[in-house]
Amino acid sequence: SVNIVAFGNERDGFSEDNQQPSLIWSYLGRSALISQIDSSLSASHVGNPVFTEYQACVFGNVRLVVHDCPVWGIFDSDWYTSCRLIGGADIIVIKYSVNDKTSFQELKDSYVPMVKKALNHSSVPVIISAIGARKNGVPCTCPLCTSDRRSCVTTSEGVQLAKELGATYLELHTLNDFYIQKYFGGVLEYFMIQSLNQKSSEKMKKRKKTQKCHRVQPPQLEQPEKMPILKGEASHYNADLHNLLCCCQCADVAFYPEDLSTAVEAHKIILCSVSHLFMLLFGVKSPSDAHDTSLVQLAQSLFVLEEGDPFPSSPSAVPPCVPPVRVVVKDSVFCSCLPDILHFIYSGAFQWERLEEDIKKKLKDPEKTEHVLEKVKCILKTPGKLNTVKDCRSHQIKRLYNTSLRLFFNTPVLADVIFKIQGATVPAHRAVLVARCEVMAAMFNGNYLEANSILVPVHGVSKDTFLSFLEYLYTDSCCPASILQAMSLLICAEMYQVMRLQHICELYIITQLQSMPSRELASTSLSIVSLLKKAKFHNSDCLSTWLLHFIATNYLIFSQKPEFQELSVEERNFVEMHRWPSNLYLKQLADYRNYIHSQKCHCTVM
Repeated sequence: SVNIVAFGNERDGFSEDNQQPSLIWSYLGRSALISQIDSSLSASHVGNPVFTEYQACVFGNVRLVVHDCPVWGIFDSDWYTSCRLIGGADIIVIKYSVNDKTSFQELKDSYVPMVKKALNHSSVPVIISAIGARKNGVPCTCPLCTSDRRSCVTTSEGVQLAKELGATYLELHTLNDFYIQKYFGGVLEYFMIQSLNQKSSEKMKKRKKTQKCHRVQPPQLEQPEKMPILKGEASHYNADLHNLLCCCQCADVAFYPEDLSTAVEAHKIILCSVSHLFMLLFGVKSPSDAHDTSLVQLAQSLFVLEEGDPFPSSPSAVPPCVPPVRVVVKDSVFCSCLPDILHFIYSGAFQWERLEEDIKKKLKDPEKTEHVLEKVKCILKTPGKLNTVKDCRSHQIKRLYNTSLRLFFNTPVLADVIFKIQGATVPAHRAVLVARCEVMAAMFNGNYLEANSILVPVHGVSKDTFLSFLEYLYTDSCCPASILQAMSLLICAEMYQVMRLQHICELYIITQLQSMPSRELASTSLSIVSLLKKAKFHNSDCLSTWLLHFIATNYLIFSQKPEFQELSVEERNFVEMHRWPSNLYLKQLADYRNYIHSQKCHCTVM
């Protein structure tokens, strides 16, 4: 069927010929394609017809339903009915008289927006029909006439209205056979054919979809369960070193004013890691190695080692019972700010603005403040480079701070403890170990043998793994060479309770396994079940849970390996429950293959 809705009055409101037939009735009566016409009136109130409904046959057996609404007031009085009519329409016809400018203006201003709203961006074709021959009579000059009802609607105004609605514009000068059958009828019948073709296509698609639904479909393979996500732990490297200054454990240097009234304790290893001046002061470098006479002069003018504490001739290891080296600060103003300067250095030497504020508040003298800050810049500068920075900021200080604890990793310089492992010795520094590892802090500061020993044996860990562990303590970074090395490092981190390093190793193992293609996973000699056992034994709950999911997700690979039999009953049950693909999918796939095979065995033609 085809549903047409027509709106508007094609008659001139001031025309004396009110018996003129309507556009829709004229078309239905004259078209050769139309047969079996029935009509009926519908009214919202008794005696007030709202629209006329015509029913006929077109193209032989296609049902045609037309609702002709000459009164636009249906949009005001019954919005639901008007929306229902437009919603069910296949074609919309809008009519107006070219000699009734007031009605056209009301249509354009009030009712076209309502039609657009009811259409709601649908693709229903719209035909705008401008009906009548324009009359060029003299306009009314009565002063009571506020509008010119005799003025005509121009062609350009009609075309503009059609553009607003995306409609087809027609001008029908009279309702004779030519305009009705050839012109209006031709356009209307074209849209009828388009509507019928579209409905036929949609019906065919729906039928195919229904047939497809009844056909046996292959089983849908669902995605595997999402792996547990491991969250990395934020670095607390600078906070660890700052806490070392606050608790003053393993201090091996003490700064005094010239009157020796107070003492500020610190650690040679930390000071030397940020300043070449302190390297000169504590004998890590000789004046001949400095290549900067200004740095030597500053060290001599600012600090002096107290007599009785010999200047160390070599930076070899010293027993833990040796008292801290005494350093006298000659500059009293600098000495008063030394606690703030040490806090700045131990915090990573990056918070320059905070150091400026602290010194300004303490000294309350711009000249003295500038004097102290210049001294700090000179202490931190690189030898051989001029410190021309006037407005120093944290990012600029960061460029000056080009040394680090990495310089002292696995070297005897300033070392005060030696680890004996697998017949080899590894030098280290108690201050770094205590700051970065709580287990070692308890070991070196408690009632343990290691507290008063220089030589400390290490068992249960290889030398390479222990060196990687120490490298992390010194540098806050590690780079395992393989999954097995990462697991060994994880075990060492669990032994010494360094949780962040444990998480880093877990993430490395997971990343490496995730990037491994299925073919390599099937052929590798690496035992995932062995990794799982180690992760569980060393309390790596996140990694052990992830590995179980990994085995379940790659069930078809791991179930063929001998190591699969080493899983416990509980682990096997977990893997079977979360396996991918599931048993249900494999059963559905087998049934589908049997069905396809049975269909191919029987010829449907012969």
